[in-house]
Amino acid sequence: MKFRILSVAVFSAMAALAAGPSIAQSGAATIVKTEPGRATIAEAVRATATVKAVDKASRLVTLEGPQGNQFVVQAGDQVRNFDQIKIGDVVVVEYLEALTLELKRGTGQTRERTERESATRAQPGQAPGAAAGRQVTVIADVIAVDPAKQTVRLRGPKRTVDLKVRDPEQFKLVKVGDQVEATFTEAVAIAVEPAPAAKK
Repeated sequence: MKFRILSVAVFSAMAALAAGPSIAQSGAATIVKTEPGRATIAEAVRATATVKAVDKASRLVTLEGPQGNQFVVQAGDQVRNFDQIKIGDVVVVEYLEALTLELKRGTGQTRERTERESATRAQPGQAPGAAAGRQVTVIADVIAVDPAKQTVRLRGPKRTVDLKVRDPEQFKLVKVGDQVEATFTEAVAIAVEPAPAAKK
């Protein structure tokens, strides 16, 4: 559960930084890759904010984004060396989210959902920071194909969903009885960097 504690703070930060053009200044990249029977979309974002206040008792940090938008995040236990964070520090948040769908034929795998999590944190004496990642993989059966709507019905281990396949060439490859493996990956890293030198 370490990832979820950290990600709540990160998602709050990313939402606040994304309000307005500030996120574009910090950098965002979207990558789409397709090949027959496989498609991946990934987005990476790097954003910075300045520490405006620190509540050590509750581990709350008030941050200000590039456009002056302020928000509060809670630094979970993963943020080691929290006591070193001070007003004026620059926090760098890097976030990656990717989804890969791969068509599987004749594998006969069991419908299942697996989840892996990992977390690391700064060593004692280093600048405060933490990183966490999560990967969820789902195997689903193709139980229906609708050419008129260009949708595929997938039955996973817990629910059934209709997936719109926008690429006609990819859609032609899918048949009832196939399986789809969907892998969702997200990773976040938070680090405190030295405050920039004051402009003269």
